[in-house]
Amino acid sequence: MTLKEIADILEATVISEPNGLDVSIQSACSADMMSAVLYYHTPQSMLITGLTQPHVIRTAEIAGIRSIVFVLDKKPDEITIELARQKKIPLLCTRFCMYTASGKLYEAGLPGCLNK
Repeated sequence: MTLKEIADILEATVISEPNGLDVSIQSACSADMMSAVLYYHTPQSMLITGLTQPHVIRTAEIAGIRSIVFVLDKKPDEITIELARQKKIPLLCTRFCMYTASGKLYEAGLPGCLNK
C-alpha cells in the first residue's frame, strides 16, 4: 500500500513528505512506547502514534520505519518536523484515534507488524 493510499484512508494531512507519497508501506505498528516499536517493527512499516517528540523520529530511524502517522490531530513541533525531513521520514496527521486509525488500515488490507 502506498503512503498516498494510507493518507486517503485516514483522511490525513501531510506534514512532511521528503520522498513523496509513493513510498510503499508493507505493515503498520501502533505504539506510544518506543521500546515496543524497536521490538515489534518489521521492514517497510509505518508507525501510528500519539507521541510527537523528536525521539519518535530517532526511534523510527533506528527501526527502519518508513513513515509516521500522528493520531488525534496531534502535530509535532518544528524541531521534530525538521529532524524527520533530515532523516527522510514522511509525517502524516489524522483526526482518528490510534484504535480507529489502525482498524481502518487493517480493514483496507494493511497487516500489523509481525510478533517476534
